[in-house]
Amino acid sequence: MRVLIMGGSVFLGRAITQEALRRGHEVTTFNRGRNGVDLPGVEAVRGDREVPEDLDRLVAGREWDAVIDVHGQVPRVVGESVRRLSGRAATYAYISSISALSDFPERECDESSPLFECAPDAGPEDGHYGMLKAGCERAVEEGFDGNVLIIQPGLILGPYENVGRLPWWLDRISRGGRVLAPGDPDRAMQLIDARDIAAFVLTHAEAGTADRFLTSGVRGNITYGGWLAECRAVTGSDAEFVWVDDRFLLDRKVSPWTEFPVWAPGDPEFAGVWLPSSAKALAAGLTCRPVAETVRDTWAWLREVPPSERTFRGHGIDPEKEAGILAEWA
Repeated sequence: MRVLIMGGSVFLGRAITQEALRRGHEVTTFNRGRNGVDLPGVEAVRGDREVPEDLDRLVAGREWDAVIDVHGQVPRVVGESVRRLSGRAATYAYISSISALSDFPERECDESSPLFECAPDAGPEDGHYGMLKAGCERAVEEGFDGNVLIIQPGLILGPYENVGRLPWWLDRISRGGRVLAPGDPDRAMQLIDARDIAAFVLTHAEAGTADRFLTSGVRGNITYGGWLAECRAVTGSDAEFVWVDDRFLLDRKVSPWTEFPVWAPGDPEFAGVWLPSSAKALAAGLTCRPVAETVRDTWAWLREVPPSERTFRGHGIDPEKEAGILAEWA
């Protein structure tokens, strides 16, 4: 196929590009060239999707079998891209997020769960991340004349992760010592590798599927304790985990999800965080590798990144705060 990837050089976009090249497709990437390196073998078109002239230059003389939009986050901007690309591709695959569902993370979710209210022409000031993703879905569905494929991933991990969740834990655990481990080690999680989403998206783009799929992995595919244990095993660390109660941490103003990445306390507002249903996607061919493989491969990549260049985008607790809580807990 001829595939256009909006983005295509960072994390999930990189994984999709790599998988498309592996399958022998002709790949065009469209990005600003600021946050990643284009993979060898692509036709890299530089441009900003917020600049109409750049979009005009992208589509001039080109057509594709499928567009895969990885990084669209503002409905108004996505809608403009859709208008330029409608009629120049058979399928538009938009990578949304489980955060577009208004029930998440309080309740169990699937493809029938309601989206946040957000207009398809909303601007960046018109809502939070999840609301804007919902508006982007509407912009694609209303503006594209062809097959529309909507993908709503859950928590994505894997090599080249630029969000910093698993990389922070690997970095912290590799340094060893007493490591504050938040909450319940037996809390079942649901994690998915970017490479598995990439394979699923491309399979359905090839088939011209017009549908929506929640792709969050397999329920209970690892526990929080098991996840951190895998991090310790692959790094060869002597880390000693000290498990601290949710309430103790919350009372000390520790922020869930960020100061301890992927930590979701057992409070009602997080009751459904690890309960999304990927049953429809799994029945349609989604396959998920073991989390241990994701951890191993992410560490193999991270080891090639000098410690001074490892970025975690605001994830991770301050070492002094961690030490203070450990001392108080003891």
